[in-house]
Order: sequence, then C-alpha cells, then structure tokens
Amino acid sequence: MIGLGAIAGIALVELGMVLTPGPNMIYLVSRSISQGRRAGLVSLAGVALGFLVYLLAVSAGIATVFALVPEIYLTVKLAGAAYLLWLAWKAVRPGGRSPLEQQELAPDRPVKLFLMGLLTCLLNPKVAILYISLLPQFVDPDRGHVALQGLLLGLSQIAVGVAGNAFFIVTAGSVAGFFNRHPLWQRLHRYAMGTALAGFALRIATERSNAAVALR
Repeated sequence: MIGLGAIAGIALVELGMVLTPGPNMIYLVSRSISQGRRAGLVSLAGVALGFLVYLLAVSAGIATVFALVPEIYLTVKLAGAAYLLWLAWKAVRPGGRSPLEQQELAPDRPVKLFLMGLLTCLLNPKVAILYISLLPQFVDPDRGHVALQGLLLGLSQIAVGVAGNAFFIVTAGSVAGFFNRHPLWQRLHRYAMGTALAGFALRIATERSNAAVALR
C-alpha cells in the first residue's frame, strides 16, 4: 500500500519537527524537568491522543476537499513550506530560549497532565500543518486508496513522534544539564535542525506532489 520511501520521508519530517522546539516539546520537556518522567509520559499520552484526533479527521475528509477545490491543496502546501521555514528560522536565530532550560513549575495531577497534553497538541499549529499540508506530499496514487495511505503514513508519523518525545522526556534532565554545560553543542543542534527543516520546506514548495495529481 505505501512504499518504504514514503514512510522514511514522513519519518524524517516528523523527526525534524520533533527535534525543533515547539509547543508540544516545550510542554513535555518542561513538565518532565520540573515534575519528573512520569508526569512527562502522562502528558505525552494526551499528546498522542491529539495526534490521533487530527489524523482521523484529516483522513476522513482530505481526499474529498482536495478533489473539489485543488486550490486549497496548493494553499496548504505552500503554507506548510512557509511554516517549516519559520521553524527553521526559530531554530537558528540568535537569542531564542531553549525548552531544555530548567524552570520551576507547580505540580499537576495526572488528569490535568493528560488533558493539558491533549490541549497543547490540538492547539499546536505545527501539528495541523503536518497533517493538512505535509502528509499528502508522500501519498502515491498508484499504490491504491489515497485516504488509507494517509492513515497509514499518519500512524507512522505518530510512532516516530511519540518515540521521539518519549526520548526527550526520559533524558530531559541529563540533556538539559549537558546543554547548559556545553552551549556549543546546543548551537550545533539548533543549526542542524534548522538546516534540515529548511531543506524539507524547499523540497515541498518546489516539487509537484503525486497526491495533487490524484486528487484533481
């Protein structure tokens, strides 16, 4: 149904977005540093549910919407590329605050942690752009049902996203300490992620997607 190239592509995009500071990462890492790994993982469960909500909603209607109004597809495609470029700039610009900086937060109960993780994900524009604009770039109409391909690719993205965020939660304290002691490595990390995201943005903006052809 879906090729390894498509899975690898969406996995790389998601990995780049996971490694770039955004609302989900900032909330999960800050909560893990201030309240412990368990709190971070409970919050991550809420984020994972938010991913599923987006994926199911988009899979249910994306093919129909893009088929009826191809201009919407072009708009969200360019919006996705622009958003990745904005994230790339945020990663490399001087002065920005790292989510791995230690800070004091009041402890929350598990239910609130879960709901806050869900709400943070649902209100995260990076997640919306990923599902509406970036995911269709990896759909190949020659391989069968477009919506089903999107669903399978989305599940692959969720697996990478949850695993990547879980890694940051488990290692947040150690990584925060390392970056605080070695600011050069922190800068190198930012530049590497910014370069990767800029490359993804340019590729998406300049390539004609197979999905766009299929949905016309």
